[in-house]
Amino acid sequence: MMDTQRILLGLLAFAVITATARLLWFAWRGAPETRPRGWRVVLLALLQLASAVLLYHTLLPPPVATGIDALVVATANAPRDIARTLTSHEKLVALPEAPAISEAEPVPDLGTALRRHPETARIRIIGDGLVARDRDHLRGMSATYQPTPLPRGLIDLSAPSRLQAGTDFHVSGRVNGMARAQVELLDPAGQRVDRQPLDRNGRFDLLGAVRTPGLVEFRIRLNDPSGRQADTATIPLSVYSPATVRVLMLAGAPDGELKYLRRWAVDAGVRMHAQIELGGGMQLGDAPVALNAATLKNFDVVVVDERTWGGTGAARRNALADAVRSGLGLLVRIDGPLSPASRNALAALGLRLNAANLPAAFKLPVSKEDDEFAATRLGPGTSDAPTAKTAAVTALPELTRQPLRIDDPNATSWLRDSEGRPLAAWRALGRGRIGTWLPMDTFQLVLVGRDDLHSTLWSDAIAAVARARAANELPVPADARAGTRTALCGLADGATVTPAGGQPKPLLIDPATGIARCAGLWPTAPGWHVLSSGEASASFYVRGKNELPGIAAREMREATSLLTLAPGQVAATSATALGSRWPWFLAWLLVSAVLWWLERSRLGRAAAAH
Repeated sequence: MMDTQRILLGLLAFAVITATARLLWFAWRGAPETRPRGWRVVLLALLQLASAVLLYHTLLPPPVATGIDALVVATANAPRDIARTLTSHEKLVALPEAPAISEAEPVPDLGTALRRHPETARIRIIGDGLVARDRDHLRGMSATYQPTPLPRGLIDLSAPSRLQAGTDFHVSGRVNGMARAQVELLDPAGQRVDRQPLDRNGRFDLLGAVRTPGLVEFRIRLNDPSGRQADTATIPLSVYSPATVRVLMLAGAPDGELKYLRRWAVDAGVRMHAQIELGGGMQLGDAPVALNAATLKNFDVVVVDERTWGGTGAARRNALADAVRSGLGLLVRIDGPLSPASRNALAALGLRLNAANLPAAFKLPVSKEDDEFAATRLGPGTSDAPTAKTAAVTALPELTRQPLRIDDPNATSWLRDSEGRPLAAWRALGRGRIGTWLPMDTFQLVLVGRDDLHSTLWSDAIAAVARARAANELPVPADARAGTRTALCGLADGATVTPAGGQPKPLLIDPATGIARCAGLWPTAPGWHVLSSGEASASFYVRGKNELPGIAAREMREATSLLTLAPGQVAATSATALGSRWPWFLAWLLVSAVLWWLERSRLGRAAAAH
């Protein structure tokens, strides 16, 4: 359209300029006694210009406003009295999620509304916002959004969907409109695990723990200040068994730490091969293995104490270093004084430890837990040694450490004492990691009944340096909801989804997704679903259609706001159409007739000299 306007303007401007130049040229060349009057020349030039302007508007008449300037779209929880706020150039439509509004035109989706009213220039959205079905139709449109207030209760919730057995997890979120309320985390048996009052911004952060693999459902319970339940939410967790870690333990002498470390390995399912020197060529534990590339590739972590590290020759240290560069994890457990030569050997691998004036005793940082959470972590115990809930929380003992400081700026600490001083750290070496461990007697935690903390400390230590393994997991959605489309990607041919208590349903891979190999799924029922693709399978949870309405409203509000104008902005466009050509044509015809008559008349011409 713009190109047509420019071409037409150019042609008409050229014609007017040419005609005016011709008129002035002939008026100037004539003899003084035959020259036309000045007013005649000016009037002819003005009539030529007016004729060109009227011809332009005849061919391209100016746009005029149409009857509908904006489309008002009612969404979920929109006020029922919207019609009273409409202007004369607005049309009200109601999407299926909107409440019953008698004055609104019901439409199945926003695309249908725009097709019915193609003259719409801008959109005004009122309510909770657009669902995913309608958001694509909003792109490229000039739209404003008038959200309704968020409902009272949970409006934000963040929790893991898949985690390893024996680990802790956090559940955080935000509550709207409920000051002084409390939030509780309940385990699958309905026992309270953690409890916390809301902060001044309505936020909370709860701590839970899982011990055994399987599909479990924790629950969030929101209580008002009087203690009555105001809201609740399911926290579905797919808990998997940790991969078997292969550990080579090398110790220069037996001690209490080593005893309980071996016991932890058995309970945690860690495959440990231990070699304990007794002196005089005697050993305890498993059969000796050689420290070479062929042997070390069969392990994920090698744990050595300071005696073994100090007595290891250069050849064996080089073999360990080469294995670490190839991906092995090496953890040096320092139970006694470390000689300068041993420190230099560690520094050669990039991990610097220096003597420091530090207290030998330290305390672990106080964890965020109470009796109920500690009981959850400890578990029920066994039939012959049940855990007493009344003794769940015991004051943590003081532990001891070597007075060494980790001085490597590239080292990452995963354990610190209550004063924030590093107790354990690792750094990368090639494709593997080398770490150091300064605590000397963590077994005291087991002696006071906190074997859960002892297990957590050593699980974190092994996980921090262990050989990395390629993940072989199917990606599954973490926020699927019944009746809402969700995408499943990374699928093999013949992939299926099986709802709880249902039959497998085949998934059709969209060729347009290319190597991502994605398929769309519209779950119809809430509960656990199983995704099967090739030889792999994974479980994911589908929430009910009306579950967590506050969170659904907040998500719709945020998604709609991203596609609309910022608050305070006003759409500059309006619905227009080309006006009628007839008035402009009649005016052009009249002016052209006057111009034709004046050019041929002798009015204003000078009389010929006799």
